[in-house]
Amino acid sequence: MASRLADLASRMDQINEFDREPVAESQLQGGGRFASLFAGEHVAATEFVIGAFFVIHGVSARDLIWGLLLGNLLAVLSWTLVCAPIAVRTRLTLYWYLRRIAGPGFMAVYNVANAALYCILAGAMISVSASALGDWIGLPATPLDAVLPSSAGWVAIALALGALFTLLAILGFESLARFASIAAPWVFTVFVAGALVTLPKLGVAGDFSNLWEVLSTKVWNGVPVEGQERYGFWQIMFFAWFCNLAMHIGLSDMALFRYAKKPWYGVFTATGVYPGHFLAWLCSGIMVAAIGREMTPGRMAQEALGVAGVLAVVLAGWTTANPTLYRAGLAIQAVTPNWPRWKITMWVGAVTTLLACFPVFFLKLLDYVALYGLILMPVGALVFAEHWLIPRLGIEPDPAARKGLAISWPALAVWIATLALAWILPFHLFYRWLPCWFFAIFLYCGLRRWWR
Repeated sequence: MASRLADLASRMDQINEFDREPVAESQLQGGGRFASLFAGEHVAATEFVIGAFFVIHGVSARDLIWGLLLGNLLAVLSWTLVCAPIAVRTRLTLYWYLRRIAGPGFMAVYNVANAALYCILAGAMISVSASALGDWIGLPATPLDAVLPSSAGWVAIALALGALFTLLAILGFESLARFASIAAPWVFTVFVAGALVTLPKLGVAGDFSNLWEVLSTKVWNGVPVEGQERYGFWQIMFFAWFCNLAMHIGLSDMALFRYAKKPWYGVFTATGVYPGHFLAWLCSGIMVAAIGREMTPGRMAQEALGVAGVLAVVLAGWTTANPTLYRAGLAIQAVTPNWPRWKITMWVGAVTTLLACFPVFFLKLLDYVALYGLILMPVGALVFAEHWLIPRLGIEPDPAARKGLAISWPALAVWIATLALAWILPFHLFYRWLPCWFFAIFLYCGLRRWWR
């Protein structure tokens, strides 16, 4: 047994994910890989939660549809015009590129914060899957204000799912894409089928002649659940845009796009966000309306499609938690003395699995996504400025690498100042990132010009 484990560890050590160096030309991937990867990542278990929350927050049907159409378009453009070009030009992860710009000390602080936030996000995905299985086997429902697990059964399911999810994340980029290409189409089909089966229960006629009337009066009727804030067009548009803020404007998806042959591969994110962050959210809203607007993903799926629906929620959580754990492993690996990525991912998965035992992370998912993007966004802004603007201002790039600095003080000052501004701005939480992004860019360029 010991020799087999040693042999397995040796094979895992040979998995090269180009953690600290540019991706080799021979390892670049075609557009199909990215289409399947993003389709799997964004048709996720959390879509059951987010789409249901829009109903709970009383958005109207018209505001929801137009907000999602425009917000997702802005997200795809952000990946295509901001994130992918930098990733393709450098072939580096954000973490290793940030080291050259802001120094190893800054990178270490950022990476630990980034990995911690990723762990919470992946934990929320595992929690949704655990909730689905728990509802199926009859565990107590989780109320909207819950913080602690409702039963020992919930904890056991979360631990088991976390172990399975971590296993695939350890295997690397190609395994993630291959798994997503198999699971994503089926999961998406279940979302659509669940909504179609549910429509007659809400009173939709067989010829769909009263479809809009039912959707605008029984699903997205503009009336929030008691105690919940009402959302309108602008909240929906900004949420759809920034729900992946850390990945596109925050540049974390450089970890994926460094494998892309062309920067325009960013458009393949549309294969994920429009099925996942548009149609799946609509389907989720229909299903939650049919069960009295209660936040129980498992019951939503089970009432619509039985066991197939529950299995779809579990697989949807799996396909999204996998790349999130992969990114978290890369973040921690970059600040270690070259430890193997698979070992780091295993430990990150263990932490994530423990977090998944607490349902508060998926029940407060909308606010968490907003805070998560805000915390990481300033670093993406300063990297964007360093890559595109600093050379055009006649300033030498990569100051930390050239001068051997442990920390770039302009970078640290920008991060702190931007978060302070985000804290005091009197805007809705969903709106704060956009003025803060411009603020971070202008402040960084000014400090770099003065600091040189």
